[in-house]
This record gives sequence, C-alpha cells and structure tokens, in this order.
Amino acid sequence: MKHPTRPLRSSSPIAALGVAAFAGALAGCAKGEGNSASADAKGSAATTATGAPGSATSSAGSGTTVIAIDGSSTVFPITEAVAEEFHVKSPARVTIGVSGTGGGFKKFCGGETAITGASRPIKPSEVSQCKEKAIDYVELPVAYDGISVVVNPANTWASQMTVRELAALFRPEAQNNVTRWSQVRSGWPDQEIHLFGAGVDSGTYDYFTAAIVGTEHASRGDFTSSEDDNVLVQGVAMDKLALGFFGYAYYIENRSKLRLVAIDDENDDNGKGPIAPSAATVIDGTYSPLARPIFIYVSRAALDRPEVDAFVTFYLEQAAKLVDEVGYIPLPERAYALAQRRFSNRVVGSIFGGSGSKIGVSVEALLAAE
Repeated sequence: MKHPTRPLRSSSPIAALGVAAFAGALAGCAKGEGNSASADAKGSAATTATGAPGSATSSAGSGTTVIAIDGSSTVFPITEAVAEEFHVKSPARVTIGVSGTGGGFKKFCGGETAITGASRPIKPSEVSQCKEKAIDYVELPVAYDGISVVVNPANTWASQMTVRELAALFRPEAQNNVTRWSQVRSGWPDQEIHLFGAGVDSGTYDYFTAAIVGTEHASRGDFTSSEDDNVLVQGVAMDKLALGFFGYAYYIENRSKLRLVAIDDENDDNGKGPIAPSAATVIDGTYSPLARPIFIYVSRAALDRPEVDAFVTFYLEQAAKLVDEVGYIPLPERAYALAQRRFSNRVVGSIFGGSGSKIGVSVEALLAAE
C-alpha cells in the first residue's frame, strides 16, 4: 500500500494546541469525552443544522444546501476526501462531525444528520432509536480496516502479542491489577504500561472489545480514551511505555513515529504466527480477529434530496481510489458493485440483521446473499 498522498485531518483542535497543551487534552480524553466539533469540505469549522426528521436539511444562508454528516473518526478521513472532491462539482456544503460511531448514530437516529459514518454495524439499541423516530436507513460498506495495535518506536520488546495477552490486558478484571509490562509476558520490562484506545462511543472500541475481550463494550476503564484518533497517535508517539489501538489509516499516516504490534490469534487456519495488518492480510482474513468492514449509513428520506443522492453516488464511484489514498483498504470490485446495487434499489436495513459487530464475516458474501 502506498503512503497516503492526502493528509489526514481531524476536527479536533489538538493540532493547534501544541505539545505544551497536550496533557490537558489527554486529561479530558481520559474521561471518554467525544469530539463534537465538525468540519466542512474545506476544513473550516461549521455548525450542523437540522430540518425535518430524517431529512437533515439546512441552508448555509445564501441558498446553498448543507449535507450534514457525523460519526466515526475511523471513517472520517474517507468522507472528508470524498467531500473535498465533491465540492469541486457541487455547490452543496458538506459538514462532517466526529462524534464517534455511537455518538453519530444518536444524531442520525434523531434526524439531525443525513449520513453517519460507522466503524461497526448498527446495534439493536440504535435500530430501536431509529425506529422510534421513523428513520429508515441504507447501510453501505465503503472500505476495509485493520484495527492496529501500536507501541512507541523506542519499545524494543513488544513486536508481537497474542490475542490472549491482549485480552488479559484489556478485560475489565485487569483494571488496577495488570499495570506493568512484565505482567503481560515474562521477560518484558518491569515498568508501567500506559494504555490508549478508542473512546466508548467509538465503533472501534466496540469491535475491539468484541474481538479481543469477547464481550462488546466490556473493558478496563483506566486507559486514556478518545473518539479522536489523532489524540491516541500523539499519546503513543510521546510515551515509550505506551500501547494503543486505532484505525489502520492513522497508523499509515504516522508510521514514522509508531510501531505495529503483530497479533497472533493462535489459530493456524487463519494464518500461522503473529500477523501485522496490511492490505493483503486484511483482505484475505489472516489479520484475525481485527480486520473489519467500515460503513456509511444514509437516511432514506434524505436521499430524496438531489444533492444527497448525488453525494452518495459520487462516494461509491470514488470510494476505491480515495480509500486507498487515505490509507485504508478498498473493498473488492464486486463488493462495491453490490453496494451500488443496494443503494440504487434503496434497500433499507442492515445486512448484519441489526445485531451489531460480527467477527470474521465476509461483507461481500452478505451483500451477495441479500
């Protein structure tokens, strides 16, 4: 995979804070606070306006329509890249918030946004929220991701870990008990381990806990968490004793200051030994169990607006190219064709049955079986 030619951005103010203010930002993130700011296609601050339930329609004040988007920080770089390209051909203004997958679904199911990004499938509680507000949605997979476990480059010992070791480190019982590297594996330094990971409103957190701990949304609580992956990147990059997890594109963009940890699921049927995420290992399923599809969900009512229909059409047409540019892994060509068919036919609901994360399934097979 080539290095992204398009820089990742975040609507977090962390880039402007500088190193001196970074500790204050982390203090807030340790409480699991999300990022409620948003960015338009040009990267400027914008406030998401709302209209009728499910339509998420608004005006920028001069007759320009607004397409309001929120959701996953993992999906954000893809949607931002699409919005920038779309801006060249359309006067519609695209605003993109980064509230995390869970936070994005709250807004989406409340009719505040036309589209939400999600790094896991919609959960039963969110299906109910959308149903209560009469929000029908079209679920569209847009890329593959491999949740990346990373350490600081000065870490010379943790080049690989097993799923069992990660589970022992992140399970709820580990809080205040597993606090040193030597407790993870014999022979590792008897020094504190400092953990960074996706915030509790993040689909990455949900998927990681389901895949590693075995129960979605269950983990120790004493780690620095944020829905803004750039905060996590900086935390690990500045701390020799840190370990963190987040989306693959954020590793790719920052690989000069991070080091991947290869993961061994101890199941030779999925590939033997520790395996690091890459385009090849994510697509062939050997980077198990942390390879996953990521999505956008589109309000069926909003699709009656020509600019929303045009934006989603453009998104699917350009997805493979732009997904690769920002550091994620494009779906197979057939999967994009099946997603386009789902969109064209306005098929509502989830191919996952509305039950949330499912580990190790093929999105292409689910789309084909529909």
